Amino acid sequence: MAGGAAINIFNFNTGGLPKEVLNWRLWMAVFSFGIMGAARGVDEGLINGVFLSKAFQRHVGIDGLDAVGLANVKGTVSSMVQLGSVAGALFAFIVCDKWGRVWATRQLCVLWLIGIGIFMGNNGSLAAVNIGRFIAGIGIGETVVVGPVYLSEIAPAQIRGLCTCIFTGFVYIGIMVAYFANWGTQVTLDDNLTRWALPTSIHLMFAGILLALSFFQEESPRHLIRVGQRDEALRVLCKLRNLPAEHPYIQEEINAIDWSYQEEREATHGMGWKGVLKEIFMVRSNSYRLLLTNVAQIMACFSGGSSMTVYAPDLFEIVGITGREQSLFSTVIFGIVKFVSAVICALFLVDIAGRKRSLIYGIILQAMAMFYIAIFLNIVPVANNEEFEPTPSQSRASTAAIASIYISGAGWALGWNSGQYLLSSELFPLRIRAICSSITMAMHFICQYATNRALPVMLLEDHGLGPHGTFYFFGVITVVGGIWVWLCVPEAAGRSLESIDRLFDLPWYKIGLYGKSFAEEYDRQQAAQAESEKKEMGGAVVYKEDA
Repeated sequence: MAGGAAINIFNFNTGGLPKEVLNWRLWMAVFSFGIMGAARGVDEGLINGVFLSKAFQRHVGIDGLDAVGLANVKGTVSSMVQLGSVAGALFAFIVCDKWGRVWATRQLCVLWLIGIGIFMGNNGSLAAVNIGRFIAGIGIGETVVVGPVYLSEIAPAQIRGLCTCIFTGFVYIGIMVAYFANWGTQVTLDDNLTRWALPTSIHLMFAGILLALSFFQEESPRHLIRVGQRDEALRVLCKLRNLPAEHPYIQEEINAIDWSYQEEREATHGMGWKGVLKEIFMVRSNSYRLLLTNVAQIMACFSGGSSMTVYAPDLFEIVGITGREQSLFSTVIFGIVKFVSAVICALFLVDIAGRKRSLIYGIILQAMAMFYIAIFLNIVPVANNEEFEPTPSQSRASTAAIASIYISGAGWALGWNSGQYLLSSELFPLRIRAICSSITMAMHFICQYATNRALPVMLLEDHGLGPHGTFYFFGVITVVGGIWVWLCVPEAAGRSLESIDRLFDLPWYKIGLYGKSFAEEYDRQQAAQAESEKKEMGGAVVYKEDA
């Protein structure tokens, strides 16, 4: 396996990469498409702070609702982007395959801008708020397909984990900027329309930057191969790798991409959409990959990590933070913790320890934090109890519960939130990558919609699980998810996208535990065979898929 991402950055020849490969054009492309992650992050970080503004509640006419009514409206408004994102994720593969990854980016930015424009100009209509968030959600839902797919397709195998995790890093940059905006307006502005409209404009800023950057980027070479433009794919690949077309590294990479796609196409030649569906659902290895990525989304969302991001101010108050300003400031620290954890994951875990270990490390941290918070809330009646006066030992336990929210955020960033994008973007063959990523991310947003819609009600003592029951639920799902990852998820770190198929040549029940060693043994055999053929041909270079 190749060395880790951080090593590859500071030692250009590590892992067999020519030093020219890690050049400014590659990093500019990674930055330009990684910034899509901010779409989801900004919305998750902003919406609860916006909703808690009394001026916003008065503006849309919900300030007179009781606790149950307000919880239901909050759940609907907060989750409307996730509902739109289901449609966006499913729509993304059509645009990606029809127009390409770059034009898909421009189209999603337009939807994102239109939706936020309707939301900000709602004129006091709650219906307009929901419609605007739904339309924006379509564009935001496309980002989680287009961004990771493009990044995985242009990245060298040795640093693909790092490049794809740039997307995750921008999720947390978006969250962090949103949290700062909510806290800053809380501290400096009166509670008027500007209090919620100003932070919401961050959506417009990120969408505009992404749209502008898209006009300076090239299409994915793998997509160009897919649409029959091999010469253009070779030109773009040379530009991204900063190497001439005759360089052995370029020849090996373009031949592997071309050979793999031709093999995929020949398997379903002349069958059109029936062939694509057959390839997804009738080819055992592909159907198992789709099952893997969809179960990963279910486990990730119902572990509570995403919902805690959206409702962070409420959760900090539940475990003992007093005052709206203090709870919003706590979310700022929460955002910083998540961002730093995402950077650590990208630089030192996903390409060194591997995807699977990184996932398990994060899940362990998250599970420990969830169970501590649940036990604390079960013993100490601090949640929703303004009259409660904690003893010194209970105050220390409350501080530990607050710290546990930060730890859960670190675990989420190290584990599920990075792993879910890596799995969906790198496990599938080129021919079905976009459609399978769309199906997977649609499942992500269905689950996220369910958890975000339900959490405000789940936290109610009389109508839900209560705060402690909610965290017990999250903890149990997190543990189940960790066991599932250990048993079922294969390790793909350091492998080219075209060689990942080797992981799925085993029976499904052996892939998670033995796929990595099986694929490495196959690679050794192929390398030995290629070396033998090379000697027989008098030292001539032989290009093979796995040479």
